[in-house]
Amino acid sequence: MDSRGDLPDDVNALKAALIAESARATRVEAELAVARAKASDDQALIAHQQLQIKKLIRELYGSRSERTSRLLDQIELQFEELESSATEDEIAAEKAVAKTTAVTAFTRRRPARKPFPEHLPRERVIVPGPTICVCCGGSRLRNLGETITETLESIPRQWKVIQYVREKFTCRDCEKISQAPAPFHVIARGLVGPSLLAMILFEKFGQHQPLNRQAERYAREGVPLSLSTLADHVGAGCAVLEPLLERMEAHVFAAERLHSDDTTVPVLAKGKTATGRCWVYVRDDRPFGGTAPPAAMFYYSRDRTAEHPQAHLANYAGIFQADAYSGYNKLYEPDRQPSPIFEAACWVHARRPFFVMADVAENARRTAQGKAPAPVSPLALEAVQRIDALFEIERSINGQTAERRRAVRQQLSAPLVADLESWMREQRAKLSRDNDVAKAMEYMLKRWPAFTRFLDDGRICLSNNAAERALRGIALGRKSWLFAGSDRGGQRAAVMYSLIVTAKMNDVDPQAWLADVLACIAEHPAHLIDQLLPWNWRPVSVPAKAA
Repeated sequence: MDSRGDLPDDVNALKAALIAESARATRVEAELAVARAKASDDQALIAHQQLQIKKLIRELYGSRSERTSRLLDQIELQFEELESSATEDEIAAEKAVAKTTAVTAFTRRRPARKPFPEHLPRERVIVPGPTICVCCGGSRLRNLGETITETLESIPRQWKVIQYVREKFTCRDCEKISQAPAPFHVIARGLVGPSLLAMILFEKFGQHQPLNRQAERYAREGVPLSLSTLADHVGAGCAVLEPLLERMEAHVFAAERLHSDDTTVPVLAKGKTATGRCWVYVRDDRPFGGTAPPAAMFYYSRDRTAEHPQAHLANYAGIFQADAYSGYNKLYEPDRQPSPIFEAACWVHARRPFFVMADVAENARRTAQGKAPAPVSPLALEAVQRIDALFEIERSINGQTAERRRAVRQQLSAPLVADLESWMREQRAKLSRDNDVAKAMEYMLKRWPAFTRFLDDGRICLSNNAAERALRGIALGRKSWLFAGSDRGGQRAAVMYSLIVTAKMNDVDPQAWLADVLACIAEHPAHLIDQLLPWNWRPVSVPAKAA
C-alpha cells in the first residue's frame, strides 16, 4: 500500500489540494476573527449602555448607595478595557479577511462623532488633486468643491524665554539717564512666568505630582529646573495668593450653613511619619436655591484636638453640618459667644453602619467568589429602606427654595421620621447593648434633635457629602506624595487646596485661573481684589466665541 495514503500522485493535483486546504484554513481563521470581533463589539456596547444608564440614574435621582461613585469608576474602567479590546479584535479581523474573498468584512458600529470645538485653530493641509481623469485619461478637469476630514492633534509643550528689553536714554541737556520702569514680575526675582508658575502649583496640589517628579520631567524636556528652585517658587506663589485666600475665607464663613469634615495627612517627622489633619469648611447654597457662589476653606493641624475647629469657627454663627466628632460639642453650647451654632447631623453617616450590615449585593459577590457570606440583618435592611425613602424625597426638592423644601418635608418627610423614631426605640429595647444594630440605632437616637432639624429648616441638607467631595483630592493625593514634608508644607497645601477646590466648584479651570491671577495680581488694585476670585473671573486669553 502507498504510505502517502489518499494523497494524489499528480504534482499539480497535490499543489491544488494544498492551496485549497490553505484557503480553507484562511477562511476559517477569518471567520473566527470576525466572530471574535463581533463578540468583543457586543461586550463593549453592553458596557457602554450600562455606563450610560448608571450615569443617567445618578443624574436624575442622585446617589443610590454608598459605593455609587466607586461603582461608576469600575464600570468606566471595564468599558475602557472592553472598548480597547474590541478595536484590537476589529483590526485583527480586517487583516484576516483581507487574505480571503470568501468572508465578509466586519465593521464596528460607532456613534456619530461630535464636531471639534470651533475655538480650536485649524491648520489646512492641501492634498493635491488629480491632474488627469482616472477613467478616460483626459486633462480637462473642473473643480467641484472639496471634502474636509478633520483630525485632532496635539503640539508637544513648548518652552521659551521671554526677554524684557528696556532701552536707556540720556538727556543731552542735563545728561540724566532715563529708562522705563521694570515690568511687574509674578514674584520678586522670579525666574518663571505666570503660566509656568501656575502649572507648577497646579501639578503639585491639583494633580498630586511632587516637585521632584516635575523636575525630572522638565529635565527630560531639556529645561533643567532644580528642586530648590521649584520649591522656592511654590513658597513665593502661595504668599502672592494670600490676599485672595483672605477674601475667600471671609466669604465662606459668612454662610448661613457650613459643611465640615477632616481627614488624615501623613507628615514627615524626625525618624518617623506623624499623622496630621486637614480640615475643610464648605459653603454651598445651591441645594436650597442660594445664589452665593460655592467655596471651600482648608486648614492644616498637627493633631485632631478640639481647639482647632473651635479656632476656625470662633466667629461663625449658623448651621453646622458635620459628623459626630466630640471636638465640636462646645460649639453647640447655648451660651456660646458670639452666638450658638446649630448642629445638623448627617444621615449618610447614620445610614452607613446599617448599610454594611444589610449589603445584599456584597454578599452575592462573596458567594460568587466562594467566600462565606456575612449575615444580613433584617433590622438593618429595614432601617436602610426607611432612610432611603427620606433621600428619595430630597432628590425631588434639590435646588428649590428653602421655604419650598421645608413645606415638602413637613408634609412628606415628617411622618416618615416620626415612624422611624418609634420603630427604632421599639426595636432598640429588644436588643442587647453590644449588638451592632443597637449601636447604630443608639448613634442616631442620642442625637435625634440634630437629625430632625432639617424638618424645620429648608437650608439643611440630609448629607455632608459636600465636605466629603472637597476632601476627595487629598485621599487621591496621599497615594502619590506619600506624606507632607513638614507642618509648613501642610499649611501651604491647605492654601492651595482652598484655591483649587473653590475654582473647580465654580466650574473654572484652576490652572488657567491661577495663570491669569498671577499675571496681574502684583499691579491689581487692592480694593478690587474681589474681581480676581474664581466666581468673578473671566478668562482673558480665550476667544469671545468660546467664552
